[in-house]
Amino acid sequence: MNEKGGDYGQQLKRTLWALAQPRAGREGVSWIIWKDKGCPERTAMTTPAGSGTGFGSVSWWGLSPAVDLQAEGPPVDPDSQAENPELNVLLLGSVDGRHLLRTLARAALWPRRRFHFYVLENNLEAVARHILIFSLALEDPEKMGLQERSETFLEVWGNALLRPPVAAFVRAQAGRLAHLVPEPDRLAEQLPWLSLGALKFRERDALEAVFRFWAGGEKGPEAFPMSRLWDSRLRQYLGSRYDARHGVSDWDLHMKLHDRGARVIHTREFRRWRDTGVAFELRDSSAYHVPNRTLASGRLLSHRGERVAARGYWGDIATGPFVAFGIEADDETLLRTSNGQPVKTAGEITEHNVGELFREMAAWGHPRAAEGDPEQVQGGAEGSPEPAPVLEPFTVHFLPLDSAHTLHHKSCYKGQFQLLYVACGMVHLLSPELGACVAPRGRLIVELAQFLVDLRQEQLHAFSRRVGELAQAAGFAPQLGGKPSDTFARFYKAGDSAPGHEDQAVESGTPPPEVLAPPLEATDWPSEDRTQPLEPGTPPSEPLKLTSESQASLLEASVPPTGSQAPKSENQNVPPETKSAIPDL
Repeated sequence: MNEKGGDYGQQLKRTLWALAQPRAGREGVSWIIWKDKGCPERTAMTTPAGSGTGFGSVSWWGLSPAVDLQAEGPPVDPDSQAENPELNVLLLGSVDGRHLLRTLARAALWPRRRFHFYVLENNLEAVARHILIFSLALEDPEKMGLQERSETFLEVWGNALLRPPVAAFVRAQAGRLAHLVPEPDRLAEQLPWLSLGALKFRERDALEAVFRFWAGGEKGPEAFPMSRLWDSRLRQYLGSRYDARHGVSDWDLHMKLHDRGARVIHTREFRRWRDTGVAFELRDSSAYHVPNRTLASGRLLSHRGERVAARGYWGDIATGPFVAFGIEADDETLLRTSNGQPVKTAGEITEHNVGELFREMAAWGHPRAAEGDPEQVQGGAEGSPEPAPVLEPFTVHFLPLDSAHTLHHKSCYKGQFQLLYVACGMVHLLSPELGACVAPRGRLIVELAQFLVDLRQEQLHAFSRRVGELAQAAGFAPQLGGKPSDTFARFYKAGDSAPGHEDQAVESGTPPPEVLAPPLEATDWPSEDRTQPLEPGTPPSEPLKLTSESQASLLEASVPPTGSQAPKSENQNVPPETKSAIPDL
C-alpha cells in the first residue's frame, strides 16, 4: 500500500467506506433491538448507570476466564495412526487471544498435537492486537525478561494509558509489523506462526494502516486524546449520575460482579479503572500518561447526511479487564479469604497468572518452535541418522471479517473443526451453516453474559435459553455431565453419542477451563469532543452487525422492553470497551 501519492487519501477513503458499509438488512445492534421492540425513543434501561451502553461496539478484552481449549475439545482418537494429530479450532470473537495463550501454556500436559487456530473478528483493530500480543508473548527471552514481558502485556492489553517505555515498545513493534504485513515472504520467515493468507487484499492494506497509526504516523497526543475520550464516554454512560460515579461503580461491583463470582475485584482498583481506564497500576500513578493507541478504532459515521470518518474509543467502560485472568487461579491460595475478604486483589491474581502463563510458554513453546520437538530430536539421535523435521507447534489463521456465513461453501473448512468457540457478542452468527464446519464428535462452547453489569438476572437467563435454541438449530445438543457453568454453555455435535464432560480432561489432568467472548453496543451520536478526525492511515472498524433473523432471535433473550443494551457474555472474565464521537464539521 502506497504511503504517499496524490490519490492516496481518496483510495483510503474508498477502502474504509467499503469496509464499513452495512450489509442489506443490517444496522447497529442496539438500534435494531429498539426498532424491533417498537421503541422509537431509547428509554433508559433499569440499571444503576441508567444508559445501559457500557460495553461499546468494539471489544478489547474478554468477558470470561481464559480456558484451555484442549480440555474443551474432543480427546485424541486412540486408534488414530497419525504421528502428530491436529487440533483445529474456530474462534468467533475471541478478542484478546487469552484462550490461545492458555492452551499453548498448558500443552505440555497433553499428548503432543499440532494446533491450528482460525480466528474470526469483527474489526481489524482486534486482529492487530492479536498479532501484537502474540509477538510479545513469543519475544526472545534474551531481549525481554519474563517480568518485563508480563508487565508490558498487562499495560498494553488492559490500560488506557501507558508508561513511556511501554509506549516506545508498542511503537517499535507496530513499525516492524507494518513493514511485514505487505511482504508475505518476510512475514513467514519472521513470524512463522502467523497466517494472513485468507484475508482480503483491502483488509491487509487496512491492517497495515492500523499498525502505522500505532507506530506514531500521526504525532502528538491530540491524535488520540485518550483521557478526554474516556471521560466523555463515561459522562455519556452515566448522564446525570456522573457526579455520583463512585457510588455507581461501587453498586456495580458489589451488587453485580461480586454476586456473580468476581469477589476478588477490589473497590479501589475498580474505581480507578472506571475513572481513568488504568486497570493495572504497576508503577506510580504519575507514570501513566501516554495514550494507548491500540485501543483506538475508526468508524464511518453519518453526520448531517454525510459519511464522516472518525477515530475514538468505543470500548468497555463498565466491567473492565479483570475477569480474563483475575478471578480464577490454579494456585488456590491466591483465592483464599481472611475474615470474609479476599487476601489478593484481581490485579495481583492477574499479574501472577500472566507471569505463570508466559513462563510456561517460554519453557515449552519457544524451544520447540525454535529448535524442534526435543522428543523427535532425541529419537533421531538414537535411532536414525538425521533428526525428524521440525514442526511448528501452532499456527494462527485470521479469516475475513464477514466470512462466518460463507465458510461452509469452501471444502477446506467444511467438517474441519473439532472445536467451535463463540463469544457472547457473536452468538448471532451461530447457524446451521456454521455448524456444518464442525467435524463429527466436535464440540461447541459458547460464552455467556455473566459479567455484563448492565444486564439483569432475567435477561441473563433468557440469553442462556436463546443460546441453547440457536445451538440446537445449528445441529448441536447440550453436553451432559460435568459441573454446571454460568460462564459457558457446552454442546456436542448432534448425532454423536452424548459425551460426558469428564472424558475430555481426565487423562492429562488438565482442569476443565472456561472461555471468552466479545461484547456489543450501539453507536449513539456523540458530542463533538468524543472523536478525532480519521486521517489517512487508520481504517474505521466495521460496526458489529447482526443479520435480520439473528437480531430478532437475540432481542427477546437479552433485552427487555425497557432495555437499551445488546446481548453480552454472562461469565467471569474479560472486560469492556469505550466510545467516542465525531469531529465538529
